[in-house]
Amino acid sequence: MIVLALDSTTRDGSVAVWRDGALRRVESGDAARGFSERLPGHVLSLLAAEGLAPADVDVFAVSAGPGSLTGLRVGLATIQGLAFAAGRPVVAVPTLELVARGAAAAAIAGGAGDIGACRDAARGEVFWARWRLDRSHGDDAGRIALDPVDNAMVLAPADLVGRWRALSPPQAVAGDGWPLCQEAAASHGVAPLLVETPPLAAPLAERAAVLALAKQTVSPHAVHPVYVRRPDAELARDRRAGTASPAR
Repeated sequence: MIVLALDSTTRDGSVAVWRDGALRRVESGDAARGFSERLPGHVLSLLAAEGLAPADVDVFAVSAGPGSLTGLRVGLATIQGLAFAAGRPVVAVPTLELVARGAAAAAIAGGAGDIGACRDAARGEVFWARWRLDRSHGDDAGRIALDPVDNAMVLAPADLVGRWRALSPPQAVAGDGWPLCQEAAASHGVAPLLVETPPLAAPLAERAAVLALAKQTVSPHAVHPVYVRRPDAELARDRRAGTASPAR
């Protein structure tokens, strides 16, 4: 199986190829160039480096958000277009899950039994989700199972730390949003293990291969972004109309 994976929800973004049961290549993008400028060229050049064309790919994978709105939409459109042209299915994985999966092994090695994914959501807020780490219920390849504790949400750092008074603090945290929370966390004596996450296209490619083998794919037109917090343009439109509705 050949999987082409694209993350465009982080500042750098990344692309990866999973082939015959292993990650063959992963590259981060050039943050100095916008996603609309570098995609799909980066994807095509990575495939070419592996001697592949889009028609050779069995499954296309994309990080579904939340993240940079422009990057998210450009990435989704790129993967949808390539998958549609090749007649192949798509796997979309939420970005916070990818942060946790990419850091899970290091978190367990550090003695943590759970992990929180924390990403900068701008506006003084963070995107957050949390899982228990369970190697005993992983798959035969040694992949770690994630059991949800907190579903994806967006909130101010002080509110996130306050939430832990009821749920207990996380034992490990990964993601670029944690620096925003450190001051509030320190004031409550919270100091989780900080774990680095690899370029998200790497855990995305691996996860997509697992889901594809389990027949958990969708057609290109059925892929939808995960916003968690609704875009500014939609909120402004609803304010003008005097309505409001939650994010997906």
